[in-house]
Amino acid sequence: MASISNLTNLTPATSTCPRSSSVIPRSFVNIRSFNAKLSSASHLSIRYNKQTRPSLFVRCSASGGNGSTAKRTTLHDLYEKEGQSPWYDNLCRPVTDLIPFIARGVRGVTSNPAIFQKAISTSDAYNDQFRTLVESGTAIKKAYWELVVKDIQDACKLFEPIYDQTDAEDGYVSVEVSPLLADDTKTTVKAAKLLHKSVNRRNVYIKIPATAPCIPSIRDVIASGISVNVTLIFSIARYEAVIDAYLDGLEASGLDDLSRVTSVASFFVSRVDTLMDKMLEKIGTPEALDLRGKAAVAQAALAYQLYQKKFSGPRWEALVKKGAKKQRLLWASTSVKNPAYSDTLYVAPLIGPDTVSTMPDQALEAFIDHGTVKRTIDANVSEAEGVYSALEKLGIDWNKVGEQLEEEGVDSFKKSFESLLGTLQDKANSLKLASQ
Repeated sequence: MASISNLTNLTPATSTCPRSSSVIPRSFVNIRSFNAKLSSASHLSIRYNKQTRPSLFVRCSASGGNGSTAKRTTLHDLYEKEGQSPWYDNLCRPVTDLIPFIARGVRGVTSNPAIFQKAISTSDAYNDQFRTLVESGTAIKKAYWELVVKDIQDACKLFEPIYDQTDAEDGYVSVEVSPLLADDTKTTVKAAKLLHKSVNRRNVYIKIPATAPCIPSIRDVIASGISVNVTLIFSIARYEAVIDAYLDGLEASGLDDLSRVTSVASFFVSRVDTLMDKMLEKIGTPEALDLRGKAAVAQAALAYQLYQKKFSGPRWEALVKKGAKKQRLLWASTSVKNPAYSDTLYVAPLIGPDTVSTMPDQALEAFIDHGTVKRTIDANVSEAEGVYSALEKLGIDWNKVGEQLEEEGVDSFKKSFESLLGTLQDKANSLKLASQ
């Protein structure tokens, strides 16, 4: 990975893994063979506590196993009956921990700077590689990218069978460019290309934030033939700009076969309600209070209507003739922040074909345990329109809400990134002192 060092020097031109505590049981399933292509992975054993429901929590073992396979779950039904792909919003070492998730229906993985900050800073699994990098004189930022790229490469190998079986529609692992570049168009393009080259896997998604400066970056990266996960989308207006960037990129690519250039648009959900609820409580009227917990799902439902409109008609059909695939909507931020709400609030109402739902442990566990599989995303469009309009009548500006959430999201990822670099520097200093 000679080019990975360049990732650490990209600065703006203008200036594991612990699972969520919500995963209650400590159960392990024995999987002798998930897939022929995964045969190199170690067998996995499962303990089951009868007093708790089965969990996705996994431990790897080098041997053993009775040859049983994981049981069918609602995640399989979600994909096979309703056309929605369930992905897992977490990644850490050992990546073989993902095998039982795949067996239970997970079809892809998403990561972000916050996920890596938690994984690397709280796990000993990265120590050996990091020690080797430090002893060889590797700079901290370069060491960070080396750690990340290895995880992404290993995870891509696990999901490659799904990628092949679905003709490049599923089986992706997402990795984000440095959040420090969110306001720099050209450097984001350069960083995305370098990261894609460093990972060097067919089924990697390079994540680029949907900030205004990065919309042109998305177009250029797609035009270069690189698949993209567009992240941090918080408003319908920005989502439309993301779709247009994807279409523009496909048209500008000059490729005769577009079937391997794909994309997802990560539309964030729960964070919308977190902010909206605060605004509604400040307004304080009965009408305002009655709208709490409804804004996020309503906006997502209308985003799906826009998706259906934009990926139809003459312009899209011309791209389809070249093998183009729709940029699927991906529901992100699906964990429930308010304990008063249903733990499947941001999964169950957003089920529909050609979509992805990426879930952290809590949401994934809840949906497997008691989720209902049925098409819901366009079941109450008129109600969604009513909620959206009612919020506007209360004086809420959806675009300003989106801008605030975007700014907070980028800032959060920057802090996670910088915090992790600080942690790695401290570890490096400790190693150097210990060797003296």
